[in-house]
Formats: sequence, C-alpha cells, structure tokens
Amino acid sequence: MPTTPADLDVLFEDNHLIAVNKRPSDIVQGDKTGDEPLSEVVQRWLAQKYEKPGKAFIGVIHRLDRPVSGVVLFGKTSKGLSRMSDLFRKKEVQKTYWATVYRAPESITGSLEDFLVKDASKNKSRVTGKKTPGAKESKLTYQMIGESDKFFFLEVKPQTGRHHQIRVQLAAMGCIIKGDLKYGAPRSNKDASIHLHARSISFTHPVTKKPLVITAEPPEDPVWNALMEIKQPK
Repeated sequence: MPTTPADLDVLFEDNHLIAVNKRPSDIVQGDKTGDEPLSEVVQRWLAQKYEKPGKAFIGVIHRLDRPVSGVVLFGKTSKGLSRMSDLFRKKEVQKTYWATVYRAPESITGSLEDFLVKDASKNKSRVTGKKTPGAKESKLTYQMIGESDKFFFLEVKPQTGRHHQIRVQLAAMGCIIKGDLKYGAPRSNKDASIHLHARSISFTHPVTKKPLVITAEPPEDPVWNALMEIKQPK
C-alpha cells in the first residue's frame, strides 16, 4: 500500500531539509511505473502542513532502491538541495545500513573491495575484474551485530555509492540478503521488499554547520523485530 501524506513518517525537518522513513514499496523519484514517488508525497505533506496554495519545493538528494527501507533526505530549498548534494559528492555523508542475511560471514567484521559493472538492461550489477570496461571500485565495511534462529544481521557502511553495491557485494561473499531474488535469495518476501534498511545518515548540516544524525526504525516484521530485541533489550 503506497505511503500517503497522512501516514508519512517524518524523522527530521527544518527550514532546508526534511528526512523521512521510506517504506519498502515506495519509489523515491518517478519512474516508468507511473506510481506516485515519495518525493511527491513529501511535497503534498509540506503543502498541507504549511497551507501552501501551490506546490512546495522539494528536491531529491539521494535515492534508495524500491525494495529497501529507511532514511531518505530531501531538500526543502534550493540552497539545502545544492549544499547537501555537494556533501554527497565530497563523500562527507556517512550512511549506515542494516542487512538480514541467510548465512554468517566468515569474519564477524571486515571490509570488502570489489570492482562492479552495471548491466542496465537487467538493472543489475556484478563483481568483475578491475580491467573490465565500465568497472567501478566499490568499498564497504561490515560488522555482524546479531543473529536469530534463522538469520544473521549485519551493519554495513558503504564508502562508495555504486549501483546495488551492498546487495551485490554481500551476495558475492556468500551473504545474500533475505528476499533479494535478483542476487540469489531462494525466495522473495511477500511484500516484495528485501531485508536491507538504511538505518541512519550522519553529516554536518550544510547551513547550520551542526553535526546531525538521523535514525530510522526498521519496518515492523518478525525478522526485524528480532534484531530490535537484540539491539534494544527490554
């Protein structure tokens, strides 16, 4: 069920930026499906909140894959949009993800460095050799943060922003994300999501210059709830 302004989960808002907790079914920006993108839902939410007669300004700063949940940041002003986009280009934004995988990594903590090439026709990336035409270096660090009776939970911090980076790099080391059919999962999730969640984003606010960490709770389901029990025991 698509997100509406009434059920939008707003995590942070000031004069220049707004962050929301994206549901797995939402698209961040319009595509060929014609489904209403999250950017327009946020735009309508702002127009209603501030009783604007026309459309509120909203700028897409970064994206999450449709089946992924978590923090998405938008610009409310052209200044906020351009300055945040600049921070992303300079790699001065740290994103942290949680991933639920079918098997534990050989080492509970580590880093991955691969070269990835994108196949646009299949909307998929793969690990390849350094000299492959179009190959781009892809780096991330990971740490195992818990396990349930069936699954293992990883905290992942990408150092680069490649297409499907976390999904393909984890799969390449044998840690396929739950529900991710595209990268080898044995079955899909009922809601077409994958168990990859953008847990937090941290940066120095480009206008106020204050450090900011925005955190999003994962979707309500038994698997994510098991992780939350581990991370926040009662």
